[in-house]
Amino acid sequence: MNFYGLMTQGGAVSQIVAILLLTMSVASWVVILWKAWLLHRATGDVARSTAAFWQSASVDEASVKVAAFDRERLVLPLIAATDMKAGQTLASAGDRSQQLTRVLRDALHAVLNKLQFGQVLLATVGSTAPFVGLLGTVWGIYHALIGIAGAGQITIDKVSGPVGEALIMTAAGLAVAIPAVLAYNIFGRTIGRIEADLEGFARDLRELFSHQRQNG
Repeated sequence: MNFYGLMTQGGAVSQIVAILLLTMSVASWVVILWKAWLLHRATGDVARSTAAFWQSASVDEASVKVAAFDRERLVLPLIAATDMKAGQTLASAGDRSQQLTRVLRDALHAVLNKLQFGQVLLATVGSTAPFVGLLGTVWGIYHALIGIAGAGQITIDKVSGPVGEALIMTAAGLAVAIPAVLAYNIFGRTIGRIEADLEGFARDLRELFSHQRQNG
């Protein structure tokens, strides 16, 4: 009996478990490939964008240069946030430094949400897939034993085959979970480094524009 045979003989529960594991695997691999591409671009883009900003003579020139490097739009929102318009709302209350802190924090949160997208799915797949596979194994063994008991004579040969095949579900659950866990940890470290660079840049922007306004 192969894996397909186990699914057809294990009943609806085994089929649902198999479909669920397949869906989790496809979803996690789509996220893994997409995030690997995104973070690879983002790592280099953030470094080049911040370097281009500080090498520019003005904010307008810096925005043009950064736009050429910042393909994932991680740095440009921080620069745009510093262009605050005067108003009569509570958002404009306080001194320049406080206003900059608020708008840069909001922009930074939006950028980090983009980097964090998909991490929850990877964590969920990594933590639940083994248990989903174990559920399939338990049900497969139960279903196999019921079938053997109904056949009458029970021997080791008749038990070992169905039970061994039911254990495939546990292996399938681990095969789905392991890549998701590894990717989650690797991506988490990369996101942490990018986040530290963006937070440092946002802090420098706040100091720069606060100082300019005070001198003005």
